[in-house]
Amino acid sequence: MNKKLLFFFRIVIAVILLQTLRYKFLAHPDSVYIFTTLGLEPYGRIGIGVMELIASVLLFPKRTVWLGALLSVGLMAGALFSHLTQLGIEVKNDGGTLFFMALVTWILGLIVLWDERKNIPFIN
Repeated sequence: MNKKLLFFFRIVIAVILLQTLRYKFLAHPDSVYIFTTLGLEPYGRIGIGVMELIASVLLFPKRTVWLGALLSVGLMAGALFSHLTQLGIEVKNDGGTLFFMALVTWILGLIVLWDERKNIPFIN
């Protein structure tokens, strides 16, 4: 796949993950509501925020792109599962924005991970 397009996908993933961090780290009421509903407030909110920050950073050094993509895919799989089982697609009248951002991030993460599969040390 085109390397520039894949780099763009990595930027999109990182921007989506990073822009939600202020809500998690500053205890925005919507974020607190989500994690309270999931039974993960406050440690889950902060811990997942830290993991999203780590995933965003790992998406850029050449040796760790696969790890950042894998972590992003795993985190977004958890978010999608939470939406489909406990939260609903629409949370607090957001029109499904959080769900669709998680879906886009998950799909782009899968594409990047697939392209990076040859760089995963324990698979080669």
